[in-house]
Amino acid sequence: MNASRTIIIAALALLSGQLTFGQVREESFYGQPDPVKIVQVYPNPTTEYLTIKFENPAAKKSVFKIHNIIGNELEIEPEILDDHEARIRVKDLHEGYYFLTIQNGQTGLKSTHKFLKR
Repeated sequence: MNASRTIIIAALALLSGQLTFGQVREESFYGQPDPVKIVQVYPNPTTEYLTIKFENPAAKKSVFKIHNIIGNELEIEPEILDDHEARIRVKDLHEGYYFLTIQNGQTGLKSTHKFLKR
């Protein structure tokens, strides 16, 4: 009984939104939304570029990292288009799922987004 309860709780935690799929996600930190939490990551799936659009001006203050599905960090050079938008070239990545981590350079808070490279 306890094992099945644990499995159900773990499944609900995964479904509750720890990872987003090109959706907008907003979380609060002391009542104020963190700029890296209010983002759109698109297109998903992607073939050439992954675009990150911030609701608040946070692109220049953010750190971007991409990890493959087994956790290895990949070398990337994000292109900051303006205060609200950045993009990352993913054309050379192998097909598969990846995780984009966006960290606020001022607060240290992070958001993680799963995307598919085709």
